[in-house]
Amino acid sequence: MTSAKSARRPHHWRQDLIELAALFTAVAVADAIANLIGHQPDGPYLLMASAVALVATAAFHTWWARRHSHAPPSDEADVAPAGAGAAGGTGTSAGEAEGTGEGGVVGAGETGTTLWRMRTTVLDAPGSLAALCTALAGLRVDILTLQTHPLAQGTVDEFLLRAPASLQAQELSRKIATAGGASTWIERADAHDLVDTPTRVLSLATRTALDAAELPLALRQLLGRCTIHSLPAVSVTGRATGQSAPVEGVLEETVMRLRDPSGGVISVERPYLPFTPTEFARARALVELDARLGPRVPRSEDVLTLPEGNEITVRRADQGDLTAARAMHDRCSQDTLGLRYHGPVADADRYLDHLLSPRFGRTLAVQTASGRLVALGHLLWDGDETEVALLVEDDWQRRGIGSELLRRLVALAEEAGCDSVYAVTQSRNTGMVAAMRALELPLDYQIEEGTLVITARLSSEGAARPSAPTERARR
Repeated sequence: MTSAKSARRPHHWRQDLIELAALFTAVAVADAIANLIGHQPDGPYLLMASAVALVATAAFHTWWARRHSHAPPSDEADVAPAGAGAAGGTGTSAGEAEGTGEGGVVGAGETGTTLWRMRTTVLDAPGSLAALCTALAGLRVDILTLQTHPLAQGTVDEFLLRAPASLQAQELSRKIATAGGASTWIERADAHDLVDTPTRVLSLATRTALDAAELPLALRQLLGRCTIHSLPAVSVTGRATGQSAPVEGVLEETVMRLRDPSGGVISVERPYLPFTPTEFARARALVELDARLGPRVPRSEDVLTLPEGNEITVRRADQGDLTAARAMHDRCSQDTLGLRYHGPVADADRYLDHLLSPRFGRTLAVQTASGRLVALGHLLWDGDETEVALLVEDDWQRRGIGSELLRRLVALAEEAGCDSVYAVTQSRNTGMVAAMRALELPLDYQIEEGTLVITARLSSEGAARPSAPTERARR
């Protein structure tokens, strides 16, 4: 960057000579006028009037020069209004919206603006979109991104908007309705929504390709707020559930059913907003990718040293660990299994195949230096909620293994975007209660007939939601 000193023009002696000549000429002219006018009766008054006129002319010249100056704006220049980019129905692209460092664009977290996601249905006719854009421009709303979802009749337009903070959702909805929009849906957005759709879809596809457990999460992030259930074809008791779907899937307004590559059905529900054919096609493409790649789990291992000096390995587990998990169950006492499964422990082995499936969540295994499996930690997708569960072999309890597994499971839940996790246990299971308290997170407790449900809030948004229903304790 060029400094102010080096940017100055070089001084020259000729400029000084010209300025002195101009000064002497001005003094001579002023003296002649004073001698000519000063000896007349009204001479002093004329001189005073001339001085006032000269000062007024100089002041006007200075004001005019500053007002029409072509110099670049100073660092304190005002930022352009947030709605300037929406005039005429044209919006700022998502790539421009991310460049908030030096481009003068007000960021999503700055005071004065709010990000909104809006979806509305319009007639498939020329001028329909222009009418919406004109209405948004009238509210000083900037269009950051726009997607269109063609329907058999009409088009669903999905916007990411930057609006003045004073603009309420109700006012925005009324304005869109007068411009021809119908079935309008609006919710708050954040800076993560500034990523354009192709980039987000590619990122979700990459995560799904690396880990089979990512498919339900990828579908949820792709489709927005929705409830996803993996319905197995065979229950844990070995009976056929009758859950099936055609290869091409089924779309029914607010519900889509997709054939699960591992068997059964993936059900996606969004009661507040019907799915579009475009969203259905994207979801099918992710499921097809998962089917082509087959079972897969990242093979990463962490070696830890316990306080007494023994080394353990923490890694991801899947259905390939079924035999080792059953052997660990055989070594566990009836009391340990009873605290884990809250019911007849004779049927515990039936749940292992379900628990180890990456379709229903993520499982961490702990093995000794000799390769023996001594603990399992499960993070289970339960519709809109997430459950954590631990099982540690009797001889390896009270060594910090359960706390380490729980901490890692909570970190996985936060990475997946979960607002909270809950654990179902017996009220006398002091070890699980202590491990949950060691997380140093806000906790909610519910107890019913000796069954304790502990919910840990992972974010401020989750803390504002109601507590976990007591029906979970009954399950």
